[in-house]
Formats: sequence, structure tokens, C-alpha cells
Amino acid sequence: MIGRWRRASIRARLTAWYTAVLTLMLVIYAGATFVAVRHEFRERFDEGLHEDFEAAEESLVRTADGGIAWTADRHHEGDAEYRVAQEVWSPTGEELYRSDASLALPRVTPPATGEYRYETVMAKGGRWRTVTAMHSVGGMPVVLRIARPEERLRTQLQEILLVLVLGLPLVAALAGISGYLLARRALAPIDHLASEARRITAERLHEPLSVPNEHDEIGRLAAVINDTFARLESSFDQLRRFTADASHELRTPLALIRGVGEVGLGESRTPAEYRETIGSMLEEVDRLTQLVDTLLRLSHGDAGTIRVVRERVDLAQLTSDVISSLGILAEERKQGLILAAPEPAIVSIDRLVVREAITNVIDNAIKYSPQESNIDVSIRAIDDHAVLTVADEGPGIPAEHRARIFDRFFRVDEGRSRDRGGTGLGLAIAKWAVEINGGHIAVDQRPHGGSVFRITLPLSRVAIIADQAAHHRVGG
Repeated sequence: MIGRWRRASIRARLTAWYTAVLTLMLVIYAGATFVAVRHEFRERFDEGLHEDFEAAEESLVRTADGGIAWTADRHHEGDAEYRVAQEVWSPTGEELYRSDASLALPRVTPPATGEYRYETVMAKGGRWRTVTAMHSVGGMPVVLRIARPEERLRTQLQEILLVLVLGLPLVAALAGISGYLLARRALAPIDHLASEARRITAERLHEPLSVPNEHDEIGRLAAVINDTFARLESSFDQLRRFTADASHELRTPLALIRGVGEVGLGESRTPAEYRETIGSMLEEVDRLTQLVDTLLRLSHGDAGTIRVVRERVDLAQLTSDVISSLGILAEERKQGLILAAPEPAIVSIDRLVVREAITNVIDNAIKYSPQESNIDVSIRAIDDHAVLTVADEGPGIPAEHRARIFDRFFRVDEGRSRDRGGTGLGLAIAKWAVEINGGHIAVDQRPHGGSVFRITLPLSRVAIIADQAAHHRVGG
């Protein structure tokens, strides 16, 4: 049953819920109405009974022989529907007077107090409503009881209840039909949205879904779907560019290897020439291996399969180690690597991953900076972050290319990058490595030429607390 309910359409479920809720509300309303009407009818019935009691009090007189007599006929015994039973009893239980209608009633019980006592009694299969109270007739105390049959009251209440019970299924059926029509009308935009979405393919992601009302819930859903399609289109475009760039990067060393091999096999050569040919081929194989390893590393990063092992690391010391390992490259170009780190900057990072990011950024600065230039590397703590800055004196990056400088295989100058042995993946690796450690990397232009790369990483929480404590002690 539950499985069938879950497989039902939203329209059917909305209709069922609407009908069930409305039916429940009608049942509650009908029950409350019936209770209120019954209470009102009973109050009016008791008021009429009380009026009969007062009329009977005014009609009773004491006879000369000490008996009880009526001065007028007020009990309507001729009308069976409105017949009133009248009884007069002595306090000791002796019958003084009984009308014909009261003969079916049981003997009266004197009330314990002087107040009016209302009760319902059964007599010969019928229900009677009675009011009993003490009364004085010419100084003689008596017990007066007036009664009315409840048949008409019960008949009226049964008719009302019958109308409510028989009308409820009809109203529920109308509610179901109305609920279905309302659900159909409310879900019509979703059907339209579904038909619009069916025409979307990988080549038509740029075509947005259209909806009649952009401000309601369906319109907001369509806006979210359109945003999703836009992101998918951007991802597909990046994937297409990545595939094309990767194919291009892989084809170049393979073509060189093939060309060198064909030249080597074209004619007989000396062993030294063969060694040179094989060396050229191995250089391209190394380049190809490096490219494939980098692509695999990026793919593992995108898949989230690389485990980040965080530890507390001094970013200044880590950067100093990177500069020491890249110092030979800078010396070959007669460049100066200058590190400015006035104080330790403790961060919680994966040492190897962030080291690779710093290496790629500084290596990029070495490649594109002119000979006999300086590369300034600085580290400082700003609030709860450590900022590593690498500033070079190279040609810089035009503003229109800065947004894509960290894309894979993107190069401002294709030929210049390839001549320097770059694959176009170094900055992409750096961006991934920084972001996976909770940081951010950005690039800007120096006022007098050159680029400035900034790597921002959150400081270790322990270091932040210690720094705050130190400032507090100094302030105190």
C-alpha cells in the first residue's frame, strides 16, 4: 500500500490529501455544529418546560376540603405532540393530582433542595424531560412535577444529523473533484517545465527554460534549473577545451618522437648520432611522462581521491626550503630570489601539497622573469591568515587573461610557454593545491610591470590563540 502510494502521481496525492483534510475538517465542523444545535434545542426545550411549570404554579389552588384543584386548563392534553404531564404530590409521597399524560411516568421523588431539578426519565419506551420543585399552595407544601415528551426534539435532532451525514459524502466528492482540478491547474507549469526540459541536450544547454511566471515557486525552480544548465554548459566547454588541449599537448611530443625516430631510421648513422637521437626521444618521453603524471594528479584531485594530511607547518620555513631547491634555476638566469619573512607563520596544511603549489608559482616566476632580475617573496600574517606573495619583473599578465590564468593548458603566449618547457598545468596544480587546503590564490599586476601572485592560507588556530595571548600581555 505504501509502495503504491509512493508510485502515485503528485496530482493524485495532492487530490487525496486535499480531499482527506477537507473531509476531516467537515466532519469536525459538522460534529461541532450538531453539538451546538443540540445544546440550543435542549435549552429552549427546558425553557418551555420551565414556562409550563410557572403556569402550573399559577393555576393550582387549594379547595375547601384541603385538596388541590386547577383554576384553568393549561396543560394542552388534547395536543399529543405538545402534551404536558402535570403532577402534584405531597412531601410524603401521596398522590394529590395527576394528569392523563403523566400516568405513564414513575412516581416522583421529592427534591433534596428547593431548587428546580431537571432530569430525563424513561416511561413505557419513551423519553420524558421533567422539572420538579417544591411549591406551596395556600400554605400547603407540595411537590410539583411537569414533564414533556422528547420525541419531537429527538426527531428534529435526528433529521439534522441525517442531513449532515448524508451531505458529507456529497461534499467530500465535490471536494475531491475540486482538489483534482486545482492540483491539475497548479501542476500545469511543472508539465510545461518538463516538456521544456526534454528538448535540452548537451548542444542546447544555452537555451533557457521558459515559464509564464518567474516570481512564483515554479519560476524560481526554473531559474535554478537554468543556472544548473549554465554551469553544465560551462563544465562541458571546459571539458571540450581540456580534451582538445590535452590532445594537442600529447600529440606534440609524440610527433617529435616519431619524427626523430623516422630520421634516425632513414639512413645509417654513427653510434654517437644514434645516442643523440635516442637522447632526444627520451627528453620528449620525459616531457610526455610529466604531462601524463600531472593530468592524473589533477584528475585524482577532481575526484576527491587524494587524502590531505594536515599538520602544523611554518609557511616561512617551507617557502625557504622551496627557494633553496629552486636556487640553481635562478642562478642559471642570474636572478635573485629574495625572501622576506619577519616572523613565523604557522598554518595547518598538507606540507607536500602546498610545497608543490609554492614550487609551481616560484618556478613560473623564474621562467618568465628576465635575466638579472629579482623575484621578491614575502610572507606576513594578516588577521587570521598567512599571505605569501611572489612578485616578479616579467612581462605581466594582461587584465583580460587573469581570470583564466589558472585554467588548465591556458597560456598567454603559446610559443613562449612551450619554449620554456611548460605544459600549462603548473598554475592549475597550484590553484588546486591551495584551495584543497582551505586557501585562495590570486594574481595581480605590479605598478611598474611584472606579476604578483598571492597565496592566502588560514593560520593554525593554536597560533592565533597564542598570538592573541601575546598581544594581551603586551597591552597589559
